[in-house]
Amino acid sequence: MAADLLTSEVANARQRIHRTELAIQRTEEMLAENLALCSRIRTAVDAADRLVKIDPPSFEGRRAG
Repeated sequence: MAADLLTSEVANARQRIHRTELAIQRTEEMLAENLALCSRIRTAVDAADRLVKIDPPSFEGRRAG
């Protein structure tokens, strides 16, 4: 009886470990995706900053508030 309980507990522990490993793997994938997206956003912001320096927006027609 005790051996059956121990076997069951070990099986449950192995399942929890497996689920945790899958969760870690998915988290690492999501982190990689977020880092890639962050890099793309940073590149777009840098490009926009360069464009503004080349051709600043016109404030003509705007009144001080």
